[in-house]
Parts: sequence; structure tokens; C-alpha cells
Amino acid sequence: MPLMKEKKTQVITDFHRHDTDTGSPDVQIAIMTERIKQLTEHLRANKHDESCRRGLLKLVGQRRRTLAYLRKTNYARYLAITERLSLRHK
Repeated sequence: MPLMKEKKTQVITDFHRHDTDTGSPDVQIAIMTERIKQLTEHLRANKHDESCRRGLLKLVGQRRRTLAYLRKTNYARYLAITERLSLRHK
């Protein structure tokens, strides 16, 4: 179940770096975080949905790798995005 178009557009406008930015690491991490929240709520209601659980774990790993990339390349942006999304960081 993908994000609703309006929600995804709102996330992109909140985290974009310029007007046509839809693929920067900041935007990608924000979109993945919204999907993770959505899938977590779904799994609370449907505890035995194993395919959804697998998708959630893949998404968490992908977000972790993207955060690691952002941390290596631009530490200030990494701190800003983790603070803004209330993510734990090391």
C-alpha cells in the first residue's frame, strides 16, 4: 500500500532543497519514514502479515543505508534531517 499522492507531495514540499527536487537524500529519507510509519500501523492491526513485515524490514534497511550515505557526505544535513524527523542517530 503506497503513500497517498497528497501525503507524498506534502512530504516532498516539506523536505525539498529547491523547487524541482524530488530525489535528494533528504526527500528520500522523509518519504521512507512516512512509509515506515504507515506499515508499522498496519502491522499493529495485522500481526500475521509476514510479507508486509518483510517489506518493512527492507525499507528500514534502505533508510539506514541512505542515512549512512548522508552522514558521510554532509554531516550537517544528516543532523538536521534526523532532528526534524525525530530519528535516533549516533
